[in-house]
Amino acid sequence: MNYRLLLQYDGTDFHGWQTQNGLRTVQGELERTLSLIEDAEVKVIGSGRTDTGVHAEGQVANVRLNRDFTPDRLRLAINGNTGRDVRVMAVERAADDFHARFSAKTKHYVYRLVNAPVMSPFALRYAHHEARFLDIGRMNTAARVFLGEHDWTAFSAARSDVENRVRTVKSFTVESVWDARANSSIIEFRIAGDGFLRYMVRSIVGTMLEVGRGVKDFDTIQTAIITGDRDLAGKTAPACGLTLLKVEYE
Repeated sequence: MNYRLLLQYDGTDFHGWQTQNGLRTVQGELERTLSLIEDAEVKVIGSGRTDTGVHAEGQVANVRLNRDFTPDRLRLAINGNTGRDVRVMAVERAADDFHARFSAKTKHYVYRLVNAPVMSPFALRYAHHEARFLDIGRMNTAARVFLGEHDWTAFSAARSDVENRVRTVKSFTVESVWDARANSSIIEFRIAGDGFLRYMVRSIVGTMLEVGRGVKDFDTIQTAIITGDRDLAGKTAPACGLTLLKVEYE
């Protein structure tokens, strides 16, 4: 039986999604738990790999089990045996050909940034802090440069097992929202695409921060995309601000 899982996790204490020997990861935690439930080795497939410190509000995974569970019973069994910083929010039976990664059509990320002199401790785990002024209008104008299908070599990890670095960014917006608990504005970079390379979103956000401070211009971004020159991109933004919001399927 193929099961589809909707997951949320605080990535702070995880070494990313992918299983790594001796390190606590989201995939490893789920596979450990499900192997106990199934009484056999189990492989969990995620929609994509999130890096160390990256969070998820809408990660999707699938797992094939020989034992038959009702969705609610499986959800309870998993959540009863994992750390509280990862939770299965919903379970449903899926078609045999459903694959969390290959069936995905669009992934949505948000990067949150506290733009204020003081960083609230309540935002510390889920946002990056930037005390300097950022021009929201200028960043929104720059966001349009990133739209479309491009080779994202300049905005991805140099070392990667991915041969094709062409991806399509479908939407990208920047907006400032007031957060009463943090007592400050939080800037949200919301980006959606058919897929993202390792460090790609964080590299794009880091570049946008330099745009917001007036350090980079739009032509530099365009040149970076065309040439693949990583030196033209901004510094990769910290992982704590990034959250996988949702994954869309047919």
